[in-house]
Amino acid sequence: MIVKIYKPTKTSMQSARNKTKKWLVEYVDKNSEEKDSLMGWISSNYTNNQVKIFFDTKEKAINWAKQKHYQYEVIESQDRNLIPKNYAANFAYNKKEPWTH
Repeated sequence: MIVKIYKPTKTSMQSARNKTKKWLVEYVDKNSEEKDSLMGWISSNYTNNQVKIFFDTKEKAINWAKQKHYQYEVIESQDRNLIPKNYAANFAYNKKEPWTH
């Protein structure tokens, strides 16, 4: 059994980044999917693909996978680099593109 451990990104409905503090564990099994011959839909008899388990820390998620004797893959999150700006920077005069009125 293979599991994927990662920190999910925020949804498009969230403006703040502090909602994505938990680590997520998902089962990975691509061999269980089969294509329906009539409709072309992908179905599976393996329901673990629908299970998502949340942990507070990465270490707890790794320890859980080790206790269950699962192979795991940890995907590290990439943090955004925010450049602090002040309100006056919105109105700074740019010499390459002067304002025209």
